[in-house]
Amino acid sequence: MGLILLEALGAGLVLILIVWWTMFSGRKKGELHDEDEAADDDNGSAEKKPPPKP
Repeated sequence: MGLILLEALGAGLVLILIVWWTMFSGRKKGELHDEDEAADDDNGSAEKKPPPKP
């Protein structure tokens, strides 16, 4: 019984480590945005543009 609980605890810690790693492994300043997109958002423009190509 104790071995099962120890294994479950280990699996939970691995899961938490994976989630933590993926949450905070991105860019230091977050996602980069184009300046023209920020200007469109401020103006309240209603027209839709296609998403940028990668």
